[in-house]
Amino acid sequence: MAFYKDFTKKKMTRADHLRSDSKWEEEGTRYRRAAARGDEQRRENQKDAERRRPNGKPPFRGDKPAPRPDRREQPAPRIDRPAPQREEFLPPENLLSGRNPIREAIRNGRDIERLLVAKGDLSGTAREIVSMARERHIPIQTVDRGRLDEITKNHQGMLAFASAYRYYDVEDMLSDAQEKGEAPFLVILDGITDPQNLGAVIRTAACVGAHGVIVPERRAVGLTPSAVKASAGAIETVKVARVTNLSRTLEMLKEKGVWLYAADMDGEDYRQVNFSGPMALIVGAEGEGVSRLVLEKSDFKVALPMRGGVGSLNASVAAGILMYAALNGRES
Repeated sequence: MAFYKDFTKKKMTRADHLRSDSKWEEEGTRYRRAAARGDEQRRENQKDAERRRPNGKPPFRGDKPAPRPDRREQPAPRIDRPAPQREEFLPPENLLSGRNPIREAIRNGRDIERLLVAKGDLSGTAREIVSMARERHIPIQTVDRGRLDEITKNHQGMLAFASAYRYYDVEDMLSDAQEKGEAPFLVILDGITDPQNLGAVIRTAACVGAHGVIVPERRAVGLTPSAVKASAGAIETVKVARVTNLSRTLEMLKEKGVWLYAADMDGEDYRQVNFSGPMALIVGAEGEGVSRLVLEKSDFKVALPMRGGVGSLNASVAAGILMYAALNGRES
């Protein structure tokens, strides 16, 4: 194997020296030409500037320069403006802080979305409130005390978020349908966690004349202020029920003669489905769809055909399409 030291350095010949000299001579000629062009351009620019000056003379040549402003002038009087007032953080209207307000709200039957409890040992009052919340099936979440401090300072280790609007019972929806002489038309949302989707579904349900919207208590969004705002006032005309056990509610509806239609990719084309009679339309979350247990309890599976590369629709969009298809079937 040859090493670097085995190679001898090649000596430059006279021809090599001549080629090197010629190369550097060309570089020098190129540099001098560029410098000459730059000098010529600067002279042209100077001539143009002199032609634009009045009388062809540079400013103030032979004249006194213009007086400079006196920098020692007194500054303008300072205007005292009131300092901007810092806006205080105002907790949302549906926030309940303190043990006594939370206990009274639960005792009076107010709808509570969830209860936040600080980690640690619970004293007598806090233990009583947690027990009352469990009896009323209110979701309880244990968090760090710092998380409560971020929301509000006066929390006494406990915060509650009340519903922005009241809930109804499923029986109230069935009674409304009976009073109107119509077959029940219900919308059931399985696992919808986006308040904007819930508000949009409520608004569409009001447009098609549905008698109510049912949401589960766990792993789903409730009537938060964002959901109520997204409904654009439709919450005033459509009843919303929150149930503890969705499977038991489905069984109750089937006993009352209500047919269950679940949105599923493996179902029948919704354009070929007959939606007449008492019915409940079940829509799941985008991507996840309706849960397996709910699908097993459904009477029919309906699908929306997909022609593009997207595999699923937004939950509120899918619900809107199926609700209007059901309205068309009920009116025909």
